Amino acid sequence: MSQQVTQVDTLFLHEDGEDFQVVVQRDGERVLDGRLEVKETEAGPRPARLRIKRGSQEDLRSPDQFVELARRAGRIRVSEQTSARGRRVVRELLDAYQLEAKVVRTCRFCASAGKYSPITSETAIDADGEDICPSCAITELERELAYHGDVTGTARDRLEELLLDVQDLERIVNLLSGELDPELTKFDEISATVEDIDLVPTDSLSLHPGMQQKLEGQFDELLPVQSLAVENGVTDGQDQLVVSATATGKTLIGEMAGIDRVLNGKGKMLFLVPLVALANQKYQDFQAEYGDIADVSLRVGSSRIRGDGGGFDPSADIIVGTYEGIDHALRVGHDLGDIGTVVIDEVHTLGEGERGHRLDGLISRLKYYCESGGKTAARSNRSGGRGGSASSSQSGDTQWIYLSATVGNPGSLADSLSAKLIEFEERPVPIERHVTFADDYEKVDIENKLAKRAFDTKSSKGYRGQTIIFTNSRRRCHEISRRLEYSSAPYHAGLDNKRRGEVESLFADQELAAVVTTAALAAGVDFPASQVIFDSLAMGIEWLTVQEFSQMLGRAGRPDYHDKGTVYLLVEPDGVYHNSQEMTEDEVAFKLLKGEMEPVTNRYDESAAVEETLANIVVGGSAAKRLNDRMLGEVPTKHAIGKLLEYEFIDGLEPTPLGRAVTRHFLSPDRAFLLLDGIRKGRDPFDIVAEVEFADEEL
Repeated sequence: MSQQVTQVDTLFLHEDGEDFQVVVQRDGERVLDGRLEVKETEAGPRPARLRIKRGSQEDLRSPDQFVELARRAGRIRVSEQTSARGRRVVRELLDAYQLEAKVVRTCRFCASAGKYSPITSETAIDADGEDICPSCAITELERELAYHGDVTGTARDRLEELLLDVQDLERIVNLLSGELDPELTKFDEISATVEDIDLVPTDSLSLHPGMQQKLEGQFDELLPVQSLAVENGVTDGQDQLVVSATATGKTLIGEMAGIDRVLNGKGKMLFLVPLVALANQKYQDFQAEYGDIADVSLRVGSSRIRGDGGGFDPSADIIVGTYEGIDHALRVGHDLGDIGTVVIDEVHTLGEGERGHRLDGLISRLKYYCESGGKTAARSNRSGGRGGSASSSQSGDTQWIYLSATVGNPGSLADSLSAKLIEFEERPVPIERHVTFADDYEKVDIENKLAKRAFDTKSSKGYRGQTIIFTNSRRRCHEISRRLEYSSAPYHAGLDNKRRGEVESLFADQELAAVVTTAALAAGVDFPASQVIFDSLAMGIEWLTVQEFSQMLGRAGRPDYHDKGTVYLLVEPDGVYHNSQEMTEDEVAFKLLKGEMEPVTNRYDESAAVEETLANIVVGGSAAKRLNDRMLGEVPTKHAIGKLLEYEFIDGLEPTPLGRAVTRHFLSPDRAFLLLDGIRKGRDPFDIVAEVEFADEEL
């Protein structure tokens, strides 16, 4: 016994009924666990019996051995949970041997289990009004997590981190039930930043009087990013890649340059966007703003989309179109006339899967069209010829302006596009980012609370808070919107133009508390929302990328409307939306919140290489290799041409009728052969389409 306790750091006593638990620690490890019985004598309390635990057994020891333990201890501590009577007994007992003890705060759970676990104000966790140690608090939290179901390591780590930070077990447990405690849900805040930029007065621009008057009638000075673009030659024809946060004024840069060139007879302006919803809004904006000085037309997809009662007019001064709409016009040989300016909004789309390689191909094909004199190429294409390299015309001087809020490699992308980089990192308003955990069935109730809270609050500028809720399907858009108490509307690509326009107007007039949408808004349809809620971190069956996430959260907070933006991620622990998803929603959440912007790159698989090479042959004929070579992605031209010959999509470098049909409908080889197989077998058209859709999902 004496040899075991030669070096005793701490002797710990904790009242247990009429007796006291005894713990001895050496070098931070428990080396003895026992129970002391105390008897009252005429001289005061004295040790009666000491029982030492040995596994499930107890050894009875002499009371003198307790005194020996106490004398060898570097310090003696008594738990704060010991009663006043118990403390008096210990004090009087130790006084008899000229020993002293100090009362310390300890974890009740540990003390009851015979463990010495001192706690301080920095380490104590409140659990139902009692202080416990971090270890016991985490154990209690894990019991709650087990009760609520599977919670993966990422969510557990976040909750444990919060527990140690706020030191209140009940507040953390409440988070699991969707409690919106802003101190706990807040992940971080992206501060507002202001760069010191010399602003350009609008009356110094020297633009065409038609454009000059419009600018001077609205603004005294340009915004910072606009001023930077002007100082770096955007109104003098300089190609530019403009990278700046949402709501910093990028669009006007393209308008200034493009419409000035239109009015000065230097060719029309194309303004290209990735989505139909965005094209519709830009078309309406341009009609309202510039319809009195220029003709505006809309080109969306391959159908005859009508706006304001008229069809697509390729001779218009300003053509607003989707990437696919303009690409289709090139593929079928439309004469777009002399193009003076091309503005490509959301150019980071170059890094996105299928849409990325198509935008890459479109840029190459459109540059070829402009350089080769446009009309010559269009006539050649329509007649089924090979195109070629017609002599350059005024279109060879086309100005290219690329816009984006989210690019991870702006310098190298600008070099690849042969454009001057204009990068402006100012964020007009701060954005708070929040994370709360909720099962799928709880999310709408939380969204309802958040949307109501925002709409019931006015900013210092007098505007109500309004909410954009992003979810992963059209069906879910309608489901959420129906269940929100305040006025709201679904908004997605499945709605017709009229209904989308109505929703946009109602939101702009502050008559809607919320819109619920899929990716239709992510690319920048202009809803002045103060709050963004992620009902899901997936779009369809794919998890969001860091770029997509940044683009979407950037919709929160506008400088002319709000004092700050607020973003909420409603995360289902261990949640997935498709069995192909390897990560869970809580893991994705923190990856997105902590992630760095990914570089915009484009890698071609065989299918993409074949599809773009075919389109380049249809548009450029023998110049197809040149078109391939200047695309951002590396296209294996020789291999792709071999596959096109094998598939009978081309004959030499001439597209076959089958090849023309495939490229006009933007079909990958796999989709094309699925359709062909169904047609040749005489299958019902609906069955063929269903099979193609199913194959797309499997991919």
